[in-house]
Amino acid sequence: MNYIWEVVGRHPTGQQPTGAETIQKLCDRVASSTLLEDRRDAVRALKSLSKTFASYDEEEEPDDSEEENQQKQEDDLGAQFTEKFIQEPDNITLLLTLLEEFDFHVRWPGVKLLTALLKSQCAPVQGIILVSPMGVSRLMDLLADSREVIRNDGLLLLQQLTKGNTAIQKIVAFENAFERLLEIITEEGSSDGGIVVEDCLLLLLNLLKNNSSNQNFFKEGSYIQKMKPWFEVGDDNSGWSAQKVTNLHLMLQLVRVMVSPVNSPGATASCQKAMFQCDLLQQLCTILMATGVPADILTETINTVSEVIRGSEVNQDYFASVNAPSNPPRPAIVVLLMSMVNERQPFVLRCAVLYCFQCFLYKNHKGQGEIVATLLPSTIDANSISAGQLLCGGLFSADSLSNWCAAVALAHALQDNLTQKEQLLRVQLATSLGKPPVSLLQQCTNILSQVPSLNFKMCRVQTKVGLLMLLCTWISNCPIAVMHFLHNQDNVPFLTGQISENLGEDERLVQGLCALLLGICIYYNDNSLENYTKEKLKQLIEKRIGKENFVEKLAFITKHELYSRAAQKPQPAFSTPEHMLFDHEFTKLVKELEGMITKAVLRSSEEEKKEEEVKKTLEQHDSIVTQYKELIREQDSQINELKEQVALLTSQNEKLQNTTTQQFSQIQQHKDQYNILKLKLGKDNQQTGNQAEAAHVNGLQPEELSQLREQLEELQRQNQLLQTQLTEKDSLITSLKAEGVPSAERSTSEVTELQKEVELLKAQLQNQTAEITQLQSERQELLRGSESTAAAPGGDSVYTEKTAELESRLSAQTAETQKLKGEVKTLLESKELMEKELASATSTTAIMQAEKSKLQQEVQESKKEQDDLLMLLADQDQKILSLKQRLKDLGETIEDEDDLDSRDQFDDDDDDEEDDEECDE
Repeated sequence: MNYIWEVVGRHPTGQQPTGAETIQKLCDRVASSTLLEDRRDAVRALKSLSKTFASYDEEEEPDDSEEENQQKQEDDLGAQFTEKFIQEPDNITLLLTLLEEFDFHVRWPGVKLLTALLKSQCAPVQGIILVSPMGVSRLMDLLADSREVIRNDGLLLLQQLTKGNTAIQKIVAFENAFERLLEIITEEGSSDGGIVVEDCLLLLLNLLKNNSSNQNFFKEGSYIQKMKPWFEVGDDNSGWSAQKVTNLHLMLQLVRVMVSPVNSPGATASCQKAMFQCDLLQQLCTILMATGVPADILTETINTVSEVIRGSEVNQDYFASVNAPSNPPRPAIVVLLMSMVNERQPFVLRCAVLYCFQCFLYKNHKGQGEIVATLLPSTIDANSISAGQLLCGGLFSADSLSNWCAAVALAHALQDNLTQKEQLLRVQLATSLGKPPVSLLQQCTNILSQVPSLNFKMCRVQTKVGLLMLLCTWISNCPIAVMHFLHNQDNVPFLTGQISENLGEDERLVQGLCALLLGICIYYNDNSLENYTKEKLKQLIEKRIGKENFVEKLAFITKHELYSRAAQKPQPAFSTPEHMLFDHEFTKLVKELEGMITKAVLRSSEEEKKEEEVKKTLEQHDSIVTQYKELIREQDSQINELKEQVALLTSQNEKLQNTTTQQFSQIQQHKDQYNILKLKLGKDNQQTGNQAEAAHVNGLQPEELSQLREQLEELQRQNQLLQTQLTEKDSLITSLKAEGVPSAERSTSEVTELQKEVELLKAQLQNQTAEITQLQSERQELLRGSESTAAAPGGDSVYTEKTAELESRLSAQTAETQKLKGEVKTLLESKELMEKELASATSTTAIMQAEKSKLQQEVQESKKEQDDLLMLLADQDQKILSLKQRLKDLGETIEDEDDLDSRDQFDDDDDDEEDDEECDE
């Protein structure tokens, strides 16, 4: 105490400060002192003060009987100190700042102090840290500290920080907490590690439990796959340490958090899929079938496997294929059921096996059929034990807990499965020698009626409740099963007798379940038995029991305390076997049927008839509405498809229009070039005889030139003929399409043949074009030969240059012509593709046909222009030969300027005539 007074200053005698005043001054010094030593002394004083008050309390309350009160007082005192400390939020902010100091003597005490504050006043301190800038991030840095003491205490600090605060949990998770914690677990030895592994797992549970955002982040980060090595156990499982058991237990809980039934179905399904794909489920099943595993780990493993396979078809199928390592091998389901119906097994283990069996059958019609099939006469194997045999054995054993577990398990094999309810009616049981077999349904009612002859103990009530739950599940929504149940003349009197008696508190639940069973017989009665129609059963209730009394007994079920507990979650969680009365799925059935049965019993026959008529009318109306909905849905899909096709065709049409515009532009350019050349060449060169001589001079005989010309003309005629045939075929295809769907279907083969012919014609057109190109190349060689001949004697250079320029323009025009032909061909192909796609869009056929006709006309015009250009090229060829012949004849004698001027002005027809006269002179 003297050290404290030295820090805070002495007070006059008789005016000693209170504890609160001392703490306030120390806190002020920690917050306001500028020297590090002063703040450190204040922190030490606070620490010493807490120990002093704790020692003082121990001296004042030494009795062991008052330890609880002492601890409470200490907690209250710590809460008061913490409340005083956090009244100024800057104290927490200052403490977070001090945690950034690397000095061990500053950082480690700061971690301890903040942990103590969180333990004392968790929510207020969390709120201050949450609003502090980078507050959580500073604390996350503790996990990266190389000093294990600080890192380990940082884990404890984060455990307290993340308790019950979703916002802080998300921040910690996104600060890469999962990656760091899994690294620490691996470094520390996974399940074989020490207390540090346990702290990491506890922190992971805080971050993931009831936090869907962090669960999704954990799954998307592929951290589920990193959990598989945790569950790799060896063959020798003896001598597990207590720490290993604790670690593995927490690891199993972590898996269950990810696939808990309380999570959203989509999130659970994705996690179940990931666990199967990374072989985590397979690893858990290995532990399940291993020997030497501690009982509590085995129990938790069974619960974990249950939730990993619950509602997942793939996981359920895999679990059905797992065999126990026995000789001969047995299915894991059979081995687990053997433990469930064995009264010597621990209670918690039997509950876990029942939960596993329920999860295996949850939404698993295939698995339900396989279980029921083991009870049918045609599939019973006398040499092996089946699941059905074990359930029947447990159902009729002397152990009431086995009766209840077997009844509930068999009820889950029938849950929401009308087919298996009807199939189970075929099961026959041999009761004793010399007596005929009885059905399973009848045997259940026989045992139920025999139970009251025994002692009325809780165990007997448990057996009766189990059998009644099985019968209610079996005959609900199954008129055939109701008829079989009512066919036994003893069943209805037994139920009415049970309901009408005045029994004790324990038996009131049995009376309520009997009322539920009788109400199901009324609600799902198809009136096939004359003595037990709906109306007669209601009259029987009114005479023997009374409608109000019947409804009161029925309502007692949902008021029972154990009913409320069972309705909370699917897993059977009972503290003692005596509390094992209700099944979770059965509570859903009761909630669904209670109101309907109450209305059915209280309604009069006339009201019932009216309701049936209204129900039929509504069903008819619903069926009509459903039909219209389907029709509208189909029409919507068709409209969407047509819209997509229209959009596609519109875009293609725009592309074709753009291409056509470009073609027009190119054609116009060619026209301009054609006009220029026409003006330059003029109308001279009519002396055809000179052409033959020029050809002879160039080494080409006139006969060969005439033959080439004839071939060119023949190819042009064939080209024209092919184009005409192509146009006729296109028009025929268009007319076939315009006839409508029936005629199109009638002439599908004809259209196919026509399309093949079109393709053949196009191939021939390509060949013709290639031959034309070859002829043009030969013409170019002639032109080059003429140039060489003209240049031999010297010639006129100006005239040669103009001729060369003319030749280059002709060559460019030829290339442009070939390019135009290729683009026209592409346009035709695009047009044909558009026509095929337009056939499926009936509503837009007329518009697109008009566009197609327009495009075809433009293509024909393009082809005509092409033919004109070809004719022009032929004329140009003749004129060039004539000009070169004239150069040959006149090149030696024309040297005066007048001749040169006449050549510059040869575009003028009059000047050309004067030139001819001069040449003659």
